Amino acid sequence: MTSLPDQFHALIIGASGTIGAAFVDLLRECPRCASVQALHRQSLPHLDFTDEGSIAEAASTLTAGPRYHLIINAAGVLHAESFMPEKRLADMNYAQMQVTFQANAFGPALVMRHFAPLLHSERAVMAMLSAKVGSIGDNRLGGWYSYRASKAALNMLIKTAAIELARTQKNSVLVALHPGTVNSRLSRPFRGETIGRPARDAATDMLNVLDQLTPADSGSFRSYDAAELPW
Repeated sequence: MTSLPDQFHALIIGASGTIGAAFVDLLRECPRCASVQALHRQSLPHLDFTDEGSIAEAASTLTAGPRYHLIINAAGVLHAESFMPEKRLADMNYAQMQVTFQANAFGPALVMRHFAPLLHSERAVMAMLSAKVGSIGDNRLGGWYSYRASKAALNMLIKTAAIELARTQKNSVLVALHPGTVNSRLSRPFRGETIGRPARDAATDMLNVLDQLTPADSGSFRSYDAAELPW
């Protein structure tokens, strides 16, 4: 992350997940990074998207520390013990949609609300992990209703928040970031172990993309290979 100031401060949300943990490891190995704050359900402070208050409380706790040059939200859900992505309209149900939107759209929206004020006034980047399947323009296969829709909603929230952020924090970048298929718990039921890249490689690629972005790129939807994706 050579575009960030020397001894920059980073924050990773969803740090207990496969990709989040890879971000934490890479940043802690970076000599230019002064600190890495890792938040998840069991961290101190803890952050849980099913508990709205925990998001505000975690941000409030961190206001006593340094401002962040890099904030990445790597938390999200595709499947759980009780459900898998819907293949047909007949598979859709309220409970699954509620859980999926809470993890992929509502929680990240509140992260933007409470953590954007913690961005440094110098160059700062906030990235929310999205997914290419959340692209309406790129949807050619259908299926995965809740996941696709929740990521599309996240993309709109990011685009809208970036417009507001540009008025008050002109040196900041806010983007939606597609990690590609990664060998993780999320992708394992879908041949992730076979077709997915190692999490460390994916995190390295994404950090390289974020390093190249300028405030003019804020509000965009980027892939791990730096391509701009259609909404």
